[in-house]
Amino acid sequence: MKARVGILVFPGTNSEEETLRACEAVGLDARLLHWTASSQQVRAFDAYVLSGGFAYEDRVRAGAIAARDRLMEGVREGAAEEKLVLGICNGAQILLEAGLAPDFDGQALPQAGFTRNIPGGRFRSTHVHVKLAIAPSRCAITASLQSESVVPAWASHGEGRLAADAYVLERMRAHGHLAFLYCDREGGTAGEVVPNGSALGVAAVTNRTGNVLAIMPHPERDAWTFMHPEEYGSRADMLAPSGGIELFKSFAAALR
Repeated sequence: MKARVGILVFPGTNSEEETLRACEAVGLDARLLHWTASSQQVRAFDAYVLSGGFAYEDRVRAGAIAARDRLMEGVREGAAEEKLVLGICNGAQILLEAGLAPDFDGQALPQAGFTRNIPGGRFRSTHVHVKLAIAPSRCAITASLQSESVVPAWASHGEGRLAADAYVLERMRAHGHLAFLYCDREGGTAGEVVPNGSALGVAAVTNRTGNVLAIMPHPERDAWTFMHPEEYGSRADMLAPSGGIELFKSFAAALR
């Protein structure tokens, strides 16, 4: 029986269909879960994905209103039961605003956040690579990846810079919460590889128990070759899986 994955849709979410296709491609029974869903409907799923967009127009702060939406009550309960929760871009912002990552001391409060890019605070859309910076088994969603795996993705955000007090960042580093770092194609982290000024070059954060992953760049936008046409080998290659699908494969493997 396939694992049932709920893909949350808030007013302003805009990447749910790409995320749905990526989940289905790796064998998951994925369904869109709109903000009108009942608590019972939310709890019926085995795992959750929060996809990208501009939930509630990103008013106040990116993800702040959606983090307090009724739909998140079931997600919080599921996370506490160690169901898997993957947040991508706006979804990652929501998870940090909800306190589901880094989740120090079990406090359901924001302890870090993704804020305006530097320099200039402008929206930026650019192809990036991110490297797994923890042991794969530290996070259930990454457990099937190879150590230091490099995953291609698209960074498309205006508020993707990880920010927190210095002692919080040090605690996150020391206890393995910094799941992915921006890197170059070969996995190098030196030089101009961070597109948004993110603290410590961080692209993704996991929680204490490793069942929640908040990743800013979009791996679902590099899931098939046609999504980066400059690398077509031939017309036959256009529908071939690309590197971003590997994170979804690992997600699916954890659910099996």
